[in-house]
Amino acid sequence: MPVRLKVLLTKSALDAHDRGLRVIAHALRDAGNEVVFTRFELPQEVVKAAQEEDVDAIGISSFMGAHGYFVEEIVGGLQARGLGHIRVVVGGIIPDEDKARLLEAGVARIFPPGTSPQEVTDFLSGGAGG
Repeated sequence: MPVRLKVLLTKSALDAHDRGLRVIAHALRDAGNEVVFTRFELPQEVVKAAQEEDVDAIGISSFMGAHGYFVEEIVGGLQARGLGHIRVVVGGIIPDEDKARLLEAGVARIFPPGTSPQEVTDFLSGGAGG
């Protein structure tokens, strides 16, 4: 039986592109997971929502280059609140030179444009590719 998750999906406060997040939200819901969808939140608001909603994972979409600060603030905020068990994944346009930094900061996986929604769902649930 597949693992049922509660996943918070969000993006940078300055990033208006949300098509990818909406596709992933539908795929996660179709797989039986619960999705909390926030848009345009600040890092501390994302951490607070993750704690209040008791999520298993956070998916962050980035297309505007603010991912370094935004993601690191979220991961750091989770750790500061004792929520380091929440898996953080990032999707979107992430330059190669930033990927290692995000992974070192605690991101579980980076999904580039063109990743199938099934691959994201499988990774988060610990299935194929996870």
